[in-house]
Amino acid sequence: MKHILILIALLPIVLVAQTDKSPLKFSLSGYAETYYGYDFSEPGDGDRPGFVYSHHRHNEVNLNLAFLRASMQSQRLRGNLALMAGTYANANLSAETSTLRNVFEANVGVKVSKTADLWLDAGIFGSHIGFESAIGKDCWTLTRSIMADNSPYYEAGAKLTYTSPDNTWLVSALVLNGWQRIRRFPGNSLLSFGWQVTYKPSEDLTLNSSSFIGTDSPDNARRMRVFHNLYGIFQLDDRVGLTAGLDLGWEENPVPGERASVWVCPVVIGRYRLNEQVALAGRLEYYSDKDGVIIFTDTEHGFQTLGFSANVDVKLHENALWRVEGKVLGSRDAIFQNSNGGATKNNAVLTTALAIWF
Repeated sequence: MKHILILIALLPIVLVAQTDKSPLKFSLSGYAETYYGYDFSEPGDGDRPGFVYSHHRHNEVNLNLAFLRASMQSQRLRGNLALMAGTYANANLSAETSTLRNVFEANVGVKVSKTADLWLDAGIFGSHIGFESAIGKDCWTLTRSIMADNSPYYEAGAKLTYTSPDNTWLVSALVLNGWQRIRRFPGNSLLSFGWQVTYKPSEDLTLNSSSFIGTDSPDNARRMRVFHNLYGIFQLDDRVGLTAGLDLGWEENPVPGERASVWVCPVVIGRYRLNEQVALAGRLEYYSDKDGVIIFTDTEHGFQTLGFSANVDVKLHENALWRVEGKVLGSRDAIFQNSNGGATKNNAVLTTALAIWF
């Protein structure tokens, strides 16, 4: 296995060193999203529930995510470097070393074929899983779904990606350091793997299948994880859009003979454009993780939560978006903490955000 990885690492150097003499094109881009959220449970520490990793601060104006990205591109080389700040970075990269917590993206790539659109990229990049990203303006809803917050936002490793000549198909194979990890989990000696297949015959239809197989535990207590994400994005006409997604995960029990754990999350999002400036969106979601693999509650029925949200988007400028969203969550067990130190089965939050970019 080690020899194969060494050959993969050397392949792009051999291919490109003697072929790519085209000029490099550089570009600079940036994004910033501020927000205010009020959680009606009024958590005493100012943090929303532990399974929320974006827009998670209560009753304060804050920065969710801001980054500055530098990119380069030639015919057969490409690269990106983006540094970030915000509460998103604090929550999602808390397990990484201090020098990596502000890295939003850092990768280099080489085109390994003269005729086909086939690229090998390595470094830190956005996750191949899911239809929501950390960049709010690219998502139909202001806050992220439970599905998005509890599957990888980012990953580190290498990926080989093929795009068909008509851009209808994208196929990618990945070697990863783990489940949303830049460095492997301490004590884990295994790499993880993933793959993605996207079918987009037109701007009105996108179908995607993404998977992960690996472990996020040390060798002496290894639990293999298999995870699959499936979604479709349907633009029904100029005004109406629909997104439907499903997460399904499986993780083995380290105790021989004991049953494996399974978690599942379906979500549906609808969007309606009133005009070029104003859009409405609604989301219905359910997340079931009875054994607490991803979201641990230490309650009788584990994490079983139904959620609904509705938001209004106002396009203030070609590069500015203002949003307001209300969200309600209901759980089978009392898992939401309040200011009195107690717990309740219901949670409601009102959030507003302003995003600008260039």
